[in-house]
Amino acid sequence: MAIVDQDASAFRRLPADFSGLTVKGIGFDRETLENAGIIRAGAFAAVSSGDNTNILAARVARETYGVKRVVARIYDPRRAEIYERLGIPTVATVAWTSSQIMRRLLPLGSDELFRDPSGYLAVGEIAYGEMWIGKRASDLEQAAGVRITYISRYGEPSIPTIDTVIQEGDNIYASYRTDEVANVVRIFAHGPREA
Repeated sequence: MAIVDQDASAFRRLPADFSGLTVKGIGFDRETLENAGIIRAGAFAAVSSGDNTNILAARVARETYGVKRVVARIYDPRRAEIYERLGIPTVATVAWTSSQIMRRLLPLGSDELFRDPSGYLAVGEIAYGEMWIGKRASDLEQAAGVRITYISRYGEPSIPTIDTVIQEGDNIYASYRTDEVANVVRIFAHGPREA
């Protein structure tokens, strides 16, 4: 893990046992990013105090260095839709931001959005593995025993049809039995054969 900040005194706020790399510089500067190890990065979170800086840094990470898991914090929620259309997931506010950043950077699992009063059924966003990209949403539904309620693609939600194909970057929201969530998450992440 590497942390970039243009104010070196900010690193003093890190816990004493932080074992990652600290790099002084601007978060979208290529030399700074390369000094921070962006070439080997599996994920990138842009969480500076400026929306424009964050989106620029996130786009550089994704478009220049090919980082697949990228998220940008924003302060103006009206910009979220624009950024989502650029393919950059966004998060906002401190408590919610921490939760969302970790959920997006650590992809396996589900983010429950609704649970019926009986506690038996839930709707949530579920992370999926690369093996599902290019496959029909109906194949995933059948394998996992869920109903995909909608797919968000570049910030545009749609209800999948029998022919809808999963694309890289899609956010998949599904209805599932709560007592089956571990199995559902496993099938979404690894496919039915490894489940």
